[in-house]
Amino acid sequence: TEPFRKEFAGSSRYRFADWPNASVPNVAAGVYLIWEEARLIYVGMSGRKIGAGREQHRSRAGLVTRLASHASGRLSGDQFCVYVANRIVIPRLTPDQLPRFEAGDLRLDHLTKAYIHERLTYQFTIVASGAEAFQVEDACRRGELFGEKPWLNPG
Repeated sequence: TEPFRKEFAGSSRYRFADWPNASVPNVAAGVYLIWEEARLIYVGMSGRKIGAGREQHRSRAGLVTRLASHASGRLSGDQFCVYVANRIVIPRLTPDQLPRFEAGDLRLDHLTKAYIHERLTYQFTIVASGAEAFQVEDACRRGELFGEKPWLNPG
């Protein structure tokens, strides 16, 4: 895991507000870290099937599709967005916002996307396969790489 600690230490952080990011390959397995300032809040991986020969006919697969999903703020099918909504956005709702939900003038997806774009950054590293991505993600979530576990999804 030591090489990945150095890899992340030397990698850039990107704002979700600047998505899409041309630095993210169209097909790649990888591990990513999501930060709120200096606080590690989430660790994820994507590309589970990459390296097994099943990705060769897809124009976009793995890391780019996962980060795009997170940037969208949509809770449907995205566990990271669900965590952000449940643990960060909902606890900060004000009493005047609640009737707007009932009326349909305010949507949790929109608030979640706004929070992600305004406050969060990410960095990533590319790995050879989905299996390797899973191993690195697991080590990160257990706190082995950075001496801290991610706030929203510790291992």
